Amino acid sequence: MFPKSFMFGASLSGFQFEMGNPNDIKELDTQTDWFVWVRDLENLLNGIVSGDLPENGAWYWRNYEKIHQLAVDFGMDTLRIGIEWSRIFPTSTKEIPFGEGMLEKLDEIANKEAVEHYRKMMEDMKAKGLKVFVNLNHFTLPLWIHDPFAVRKGKPTDKLGWVSDDTPKEFAKYAEYIAWKFSDIVDYWSSMNEPHVVAQLGYFQIMAGFPPNYFNPEWYIKSLKNQALAHNLAYDAIKKHTDKPVGVIYSFTWFDTLKPNDEEIFENAMWLANWNYMDQVKDKIDYIGVNYYTRSVIDKLPTPVNFKDFELNWYTVRGYGYACPEGGFALSGRPASEFGWEIYPEGLYYLLKAIYERYNKPLIVTENGIADEKDKYRSQVIISHLYAVEKAMNEGVDVRGYLHWSIIDNYEWAKGYSKRFGLAYTDLEKKTYIPRPSMYVFREIARTRSIDQFKGYDPYNLMKF
Repeated sequence: MFPKSFMFGASLSGFQFEMGNPNDIKELDTQTDWFVWVRDLENLLNGIVSGDLPENGAWYWRNYEKIHQLAVDFGMDTLRIGIEWSRIFPTSTKEIPFGEGMLEKLDEIANKEAVEHYRKMMEDMKAKGLKVFVNLNHFTLPLWIHDPFAVRKGKPTDKLGWVSDDTPKEFAKYAEYIAWKFSDIVDYWSSMNEPHVVAQLGYFQIMAGFPPNYFNPEWYIKSLKNQALAHNLAYDAIKKHTDKPVGVIYSFTWFDTLKPNDEEIFENAMWLANWNYMDQVKDKIDYIGVNYYTRSVIDKLPTPVNFKDFELNWYTVRGYGYACPEGGFALSGRPASEFGWEIYPEGLYYLLKAIYERYNKPLIVTENGIADEKDKYRSQVIISHLYAVEKAMNEGVDVRGYLHWSIIDNYEWAKGYSKRFGLAYTDLEKKTYIPRPSMYVFREIARTRSIDQFKGYDPYNLMKF
């Protein structure tokens, strides 16, 4: 059983959900790196991006009342939403110094329509009895901070994104401004979502299609360090205006080794993928947001690879975790999502235990879900991963909630609309949201605060840990 205080809800972001009307320029978020990235000719011709455009999306910007009501109707008490930095400050804030009068000066150049619109969204959530969980940065950066094409081509630019030492300071200004505007209505704050993904896919694993698509291991480390600094500065800035919890949302990966008890590569992988960033922010978090989708299976590299600040002594084994056939099966015999991600709920259990042991902070599962348009496996994913959460809680881990990714279908970055994560099917032309069968399973669990009635439904033996 989950206690009454345990949050059941869903997570959304800004860029992936907001837009839906290409004919209204006021609704488009044109001043962000991802908006220009997905329509770049070189990216399109080389298949780096899908060709799908965010302005043809789910249209949360206008349909937020319907989506909030959908959440309430299906047993949710919390929604995590995103605010887009580029909507609030489409032009540079660099000329405004820290200090007295900063917020008033920022207010003069802020996009007031966007500020008011976000407030209407939050007020509607509150009116419907939903907790307001706000994340300030989810992958995107304003164009005045990041020119991904100049970076990719090696052209001189001061718009280096998270590699620039100016960016953490500008982020702190933005964070304090948002806290100043919304501290009266927000229940939970998060500085950023999955900073490691931004660094890793932007500068290391560049086949994923993330800007700037520029292989540079030193910049990978620099980007991560600057995002950690940005969080720490933002934490202090937000705390000037609120006593509500402020945390960070991180995409954690559990690692299994191909050979049993290969501790050396396990520790190396866990540090690089999980602890490196979290250790840098551990003193400035009230809770940790845990995003989890699957594991990685690793084996030892014959010859370690040394970069500036770290050594890589392992590689990912194909056929497990994130490296499975799309819509097929892992070598373990478990089904994989349409993204090719193995369903592996025990990884969440292991991670919740490990994170809590290392940091002793309250945890919230802030993302968990599956790309599964036909809803073949989503109910199993929900049941088995909540089983993992309950098991961890029964063993003393302080988990405060479970937010599914997501309530409706979204724009999945470089993959566009080909990957469907919604509990509700989204008709992108009609802008309608039709609950999939798994959404009724979610509602039953949320209402009864128990998965007991579903534990017998385990055709792939996912709950045998």
